[in-house]
Amino acid sequence: MKTLTVGLLLLLCAVYCCNGPNALKPGKCCFHFFTGRIPVGEIRSIAKTHENCSKRGFVINTPRGDYCVDMNQKWAIKAFLKTPKQVATSASLPV
Repeated sequence: MKTLTVGLLLLLCAVYCCNGPNALKPGKCCFHFFTGRIPVGEIRSIAKTHENCSKRGFVINTPRGDYCVDMNQKWAIKAFLKTPKQVATSASLPV
């Protein structure tokens, strides 16, 4: 019983250390990209995906929701340079 309690305590400590309040949290990641073009007037904010994401891109927020766009899209690069930035939050987007 003592061994089980100590084991659970060590497991709890390991989980807290890795996922505690000071753990690094990636921003939004994209797994699929929107292939169309979003009019600049509809873009509320735009942010780069976190550097640790497997696929890099832009997360574009519009009145209809968030869209992931490939970073190589010229219109998206121009929009990124002209649009207010949004601080990325921890989440993954299916778009």
